[in-house]
Formats: sequence, structure tokens, C-alpha cells
Amino acid sequence: MFTGIIQAIGEVAALQASGGDLRLRINTGRLPLDDVAPGDSICTNGVCLTVIELPGDGYWADVSVETLNFTTLGQLRRGAKVNLEKALTPASRLGGHIVSGHVDGVGEVLSLHREARSVRFVLRAPTSLARYIAHKGSICVDGTSLTVNAVDGAQFELNIIPQTMAETVFGQYRSGSRVNLEVDVIARYLERLLQGDAAAEPGSPLAESGLSRDTLADSGFLRR
Repeated sequence: MFTGIIQAIGEVAALQASGGDLRLRINTGRLPLDDVAPGDSICTNGVCLTVIELPGDGYWADVSVETLNFTTLGQLRRGAKVNLEKALTPASRLGGHIVSGHVDGVGEVLSLHREARSVRFVLRAPTSLARYIAHKGSICVDGTSLTVNAVDGAQFELNIIPQTMAETVFGQYRSGSRVNLEVDVIARYLERLLQGDAAAEPGSPLAESGLSRDTLADSGFLRR
């Protein structure tokens, strides 16, 4: 588990194709690795990767076909910058929100403009994720815990302060940039719980379409 508070910006040092998947080497820069061992997890642009080797100035990780298909890691090139966060410990401060490192989908930066000293970003999420994004709720973008400032359908806005621009890869985003999105885990589990017994039915339309007014009424949240 992670907090979404980025600890360092790393750099892709090498990419090795291996049997259809990818082996990735990340130089970690100022991120200390003295407390990291093979088998530990490091959140890399929002993706939880398992450390398989520690060459001294970074780490190697295997990236599966599943991860390549559903994240932006397959688009990385040598020299690309990535957000890094080590897994939290029981003594860690939860400065952001609970982040699993399991990406839900890939979004796109539509526009950005300066707003006083901050930068206002407009992003578009996949349609299937729109229902999990709420005004003033939390969302994880390339591993960064952020507050949603406005929502319009599948589009949402973020206000990025100077500190975040400087300490994450947000400073490199442009219109058209693709980003890894992880929605709030509480929203995902809440939806599943409210499905009740229908969640156990194979091929249930509810499992694909999410909640409806009828479902909420059946669960006692609405009056018919």
C-alpha cells in the first residue's frame, strides 16, 4: 500500500523485452534504497512493481503483459521520468489517501493553464471510471494523491500547486499526455457491497453497469 505522496522522481535507465513482457530498470535518484530488499514494492508512476534486483543506484522490476496492456508503462522510453514512492509502513504518515498501486485505467490530459501560482489541469477518464470520480474526492494520477476540484461527465479538473509541479512528473505533462488513474478504493468496494447478492451472479448486468436507482432503492437508500 502507498499514500500517493511522491518521494522522488526516477528515470528509466533500461528496458528489456523478455518473452512478451518487459524488464524495467529505474534509477531512483535521491530516493534512498537502504531499507529496500528484493521482493519489496515501489510505486512507479502509480503502478505497484516488485523489486527483483538492486544494482545500487536503482532497481529492476518485471512488468507483465497485463500491466503493459492496462497502464502507460509500455509507452516508457529510456530517459523518461517517473514518480516513485516506497511502500508505506505502520509508522508512515498517511499524508495523501490509501493507494493500492493497482491502476484502474488510463486517462488523458485535455488542457492546462496557469491559475495564479498553480496550474489547472483538465483530464478525461475512461467512461467506465467516471462514476467513481467525485467533486472534492480523491484520485491518484501517476501515483500522485490529488483532490478533484470539478467534475463534468468523464472530465475532471485538478489544481496543482507549485510544490507538486516541482516534485512530480506533472511538470512534464502537455495536452494529450496519457496518465495512469487509480480511483478511490473506498468507492470501488462500496459499489461492490451495494450490489448485494447480485455480485455473485455470473454475467450479471449489474456487475458491468454499476449501481442504479433500483439497486439503491432495494438496499434502502432511496424510496421508490
